[in-house]
Amino acid sequence: MSKEIQSEISFEAAMQQLEEIVGKLEEGDVPLEKAIEYFQKGMELSKICNDKLQHVEKQMDYILRDDGELKPFELQEEDKS
Repeated sequence: MSKEIQSEISFEAAMQQLEEIVGKLEEGDVPLEKAIEYFQKGMELSKICNDKLQHVEKQMDYILRDDGELKPFELQEEDKS
């Protein structure tokens, strides 16, 4: 799958396609050649989902300041005095 297609497909669409492939493979009556094709496509979709999740995780490591600059996200503990 090209990088162009990877950036165009949403996480949700990739997950839906992956779930459909898993369903077909779980049925067990898929010819070997088709099963291998499904497996390869599933691995590509899995990588797309993983890459998109990692990108979101990196984004979540930062929050916007009032001035629009990014800074690392830090949890602030409540003062229990």
